Amino acid sequence: MSERYTVISADCHAGADLLDYRPYLESKHHEAFDAWAATYVNPYEDLMADTADRNWNSARRLADLEADGIVAEVVFPNTIPPFFPSASLMAPAPTREEFEQRWAGLRAHNRWLADFCAEAPGRRAGVAQILLNDVDEAVREIRRTKEAGLTGGILLPGAPPGSGVPELYSDVYDPIWAVCAELDVPVNHHGGSASPPLGEDPAARAVFMVETTWFSHRALWHLIFGGAFNRHPSLKLILTEQGSGWIPGVLDMLDYYHDRLVAAATKASTAESKFGAGLAESMGKGPSQVWRDNCFVGASFMRPHEVPLRDRIGLDKIMWGSDYPHDEGTTPFSREGLRIAYAGLPRDEVAAMVGGNAARVYGFDLPSLNKVAARVGPTVAEIAEPLKEIPAEASSPAFAPGGSVRVW
Repeated sequence: MSERYTVISADCHAGADLLDYRPYLESKHHEAFDAWAATYVNPYEDLMADTADRNWNSARRLADLEADGIVAEVVFPNTIPPFFPSASLMAPAPTREEFEQRWAGLRAHNRWLADFCAEAPGRRAGVAQILLNDVDEAVREIRRTKEAGLTGGILLPGAPPGSGVPELYSDVYDPIWAVCAELDVPVNHHGGSASPPLGEDPAARAVFMVETTWFSHRALWHLIFGGAFNRHPSLKLILTEQGSGWIPGVLDMLDYYHDRLVAAATKASTAESKFGAGLAESMGKGPSQVWRDNCFVGASFMRPHEVPLRDRIGLDKIMWGSDYPHDEGTTPFSREGLRIAYAGLPRDEVAAMVGGNAARVYGFDLPSLNKVAARVGPTVAEIAEPLKEIPAEASSPAFAPGGSVRVW
């Protein structure tokens, strides 16, 4: 048995430098892209800094991750794709007039990402991007990106109230769930991607921080109550960078409502009967069973108060992530982040949460990655040692006190 852990980060971010997207656009968009790029002002300081190339410099990225004890990564988007007002993860859904150019921009990112992942074979699972405005186009892009070698699945956009696209429980999205189930393409929903616009007032920014994870969690109960997993039993949903401590309580709540509504549906005299009508037939299994069969959590920098809940969450569901290269990520203190969460746990449990589960969900070749881990992975003894002092320069919430009272 290896004396080192094989660590796969289930939450990292990358993207091309702005002008480097141009060759990946269809030529008919080049003139419009040149005009857009000439006047675009990047709103993100970290994408203008000297360290911005961590998003696209393959050699630097591999060196950084290996120095941090990480051998492979799931790659979510980060930089600004063509024709977007902001990073696509948090950008609002495009209007009808914006759709063609925004869609072209996302396809350019997907093409770039396939090449970027190919620079490190077997060590990057790229997450393809889609839009929900045109389901048929989304299905075609899912098939194309799967063939192109993006093994991280798709990034499911948010559909917050007022977005202009149907809610995620709508059966209009069934072709998307069908193709993902058919091709074994994971459906990823990342924190921050479903919040409605709130503005830039100090209060608005504070409210965003309080509410953003809740808006991201909505994808779980929308797909459950919408019956997506009943119609497509092999569909996989991964909720990433939304915490994990909320999951047991929310599943209890969803089970409560499910049981109440299904029972009430047979009692025409109850006030709840109209809310439960048809629910049992459309859903099939109850929420907790759906979680056990179909869902996973990208538990970026899992925190100490969440770890005792691991059995209720499901040891086979949890995938640790470093959130590289974000400031709130654990880099370059990922070993310390693993220690503060997992010190003292059985090594087989740690091995599953830090890499084994991600390898299974995203199709990484674990024996191949074990060879890299034998050189750079953190040792079992090192992670077993409780962290006595938090690194002075650590900025990740993984090391922040408190947080255990959070309800979502």
